[in-house]
Amino acid sequence: MAATTPAAPSAPAAFWDRAQAHLVRYGAEFTHEIIERAAGSQVFTADGRTILDFTSGQMSAVLGHCHPRIVATVQQQVARLDHLYSGMLSRPVVDLAERLAGTLPAPLAKTLLLTTGAESNEAALRMARLVTGRHEVVSFARSWHGMTQAAASATYSAGRKGYGPAAPGNFAIPVPNSYRPDITTADGTLDWRRQLDLAFDLIDAQSTGSLAACLIEPILSSGGIIEPPPGYVAALHAKCRERGMLLILDEAQTGLCRTGTWYAFERDGVVPDILTLSKTLGAGLPLAAVVTSAEIEQEAYERGFLFFTTHVADPLVAAVGNTVLDVLTEDRLDERARELGRFLREGLAGLAARHHVVGDIRGRGLLAGLELVLDRGTKQTSDALGAQVTRRCLELGLHMNIVQLPGMGGVLRIAPPLTTTHDELTRALTILDQTLTETCATL
Repeated sequence: MAATTPAAPSAPAAFWDRAQAHLVRYGAEFTHEIIERAAGSQVFTADGRTILDFTSGQMSAVLGHCHPRIVATVQQQVARLDHLYSGMLSRPVVDLAERLAGTLPAPLAKTLLLTTGAESNEAALRMARLVTGRHEVVSFARSWHGMTQAAASATYSAGRKGYGPAAPGNFAIPVPNSYRPDITTADGTLDWRRQLDLAFDLIDAQSTGSLAACLIEPILSSGGIIEPPPGYVAALHAKCRERGMLLILDEAQTGLCRTGTWYAFERDGVVPDILTLSKTLGAGLPLAAVVTSAEIEQEAYERGFLFFTTHVADPLVAAVGNTVLDVLTEDRLDERARELGRFLREGLAGLAARHHVVGDIRGRGLLAGLELVLDRGTKQTSDALGAQVTRRCLELGLHMNIVQLPGMGGVLRIAPPLTTTHDELTRALTILDQTLTETCATL
């Protein structure tokens, strides 16, 4: 049967009827807005509303929506060279691989270009298993690494129930959450060294002697914008070295200037064995990368590494990636993220001083987390409170993402584009202030 032609723009009620009739629901409920277009830090709805997009799309539009240089690159490249047989190479692909290596410390020099974060983590885990000859993988208990098989098996924040067995040999370790410490020192602060030691005591007890890799985010995003304490990642790296494991860092959301440095791992003085990039690399287009050393790549090649996908090394999105690097460099967006991040943090601190429901502020650069609580003393969380605040902010013109995990629904994720302005940040803080005032009055 032939496909029908697209329907003319319909009334909102008819639009939602059609959506309900024909779309598979794949996560949380759809935001009840029809989005017509977007530009910069704003999206525009069918009913004429303007909404500040402080999720950067799916935490990806690091340069804002429809950045003119991205638009120009897509228009020019799609008319010249868009897609190739996966065994063919083009100049944008080699240029991007070389330029990524130039942004990274040695020995990270070899790049595989893919499409999504899940795909890049899948490839990284496949490579680690092949090179080490082992299969076991360690990740954080609130991790999110994607929805494909190996990535989903290393994801513990959601989506594990009802799908049958995960890949064998996957282990979770506790998240070093300083705001909610589970193992403490005498003064009540997180004893992360003891926590890490105990975690690996359990890993060693369960392992069959086949530990291949540890896959983590340097700042957990879906897990609640949780940043491991200084020194933690280096100590984790040492645990990996002791066991012959590779350290894989997933910088889907933290890479490419969002945290105020090009890569979040720079703070810790640790160079991963394998780095995965996605969301921010394509600035909203489907582009991801696996970056590793020449030594690991050579070993993988000699062992027959296979990751031959339909859109590996596609020239169109590679050209976009080169433009993203151009804009990040020329506009010094790492410095801008640091400066705007300080401004945002000061604004959030002001909200905390006025509203008792603000329990914790965390994050780095323009990746911020705001945890709401019913009681600062007990740190009692409330998914309902987080949902109420998120819903009212959207009504007032601010879209922020709430962590969609049971018991973590009071954490707001704030990640505006790096091109956002002081005025837009001020407007967002004003909306959040009004929302918290109204919400606190109802508690």
